[in-house]
Amino acid sequence: MNYIFYFLIVISIVIGALNGKLEDVGNAVMSGAELSVKVAFSLIGIMAFWLGIMQIAQKSGIIDFLSKILKPITKVLFNEIPENSPAIGDIAMNFSANAFGLSNAATPFGLKAMEELQKENIDKKSASNSMCLLLGMNTAGFQLIPTTVLAVLVGIGYKNPTEIIAPTLLVTCIAFTFAIVLSKILQKVWKGQDLPLSHTPSPQSGEGNVTFGGKE
Repeated sequence: MNYIFYFLIVISIVIGALNGKLEDVGNAVMSGAELSVKVAFSLIGIMAFWLGIMQIAQKSGIIDFLSKILKPITKVLFNEIPENSPAIGDIAMNFSANAFGLSNAATPFGLKAMEELQKENIDKKSASNSMCLLLGMNTAGFQLIPTTVLAVLVGIGYKNPTEIIAPTLLVTCIAFTFAIVLSKILQKVWKGQDLPLSHTPSPQSGEGNVTFGGKE
């Protein structure tokens, strides 16, 4: 990413110099830097508010309640992991935070879910289907309320920032659904994880019931 930004900056300076608009490039850099500071400071208030709301919801049990509602869905989507896996609750909480556009609050839940999924992973050197599905869902970023984007629009003085809620909901629904469907399709066509030769699952551990890519 650093190389991309470096390339864009160099190209802008070169083209500005060739067109005799190097002064305009310099002015754009200064005004852009000033605007970025304003937007960053405008994010502090709204992010602090929503993160505080998430903390209150978590302390009061609302997040746990939402997680229990979402658990049946996560069990269906992540059917390769045991029903009593702690990862299911973490995934549900991660989804809840993302739905409200709080990616910063969702990150700890996502990392915790990945850690739990890694414990259930057969081949520790490669990602399991469940890990890939969770990554796809997070990348698609389903959002009921795009809190961060709203904060940015407010920061730059946009007059009606709430008008993006409906289009954002539609787009993220489509992307989220496509990520799940594509992940499930690729699980069928891509080679699943194989048990290592040294791995002998015991009946007590229940590992023999865990399937990856359609294989037991």
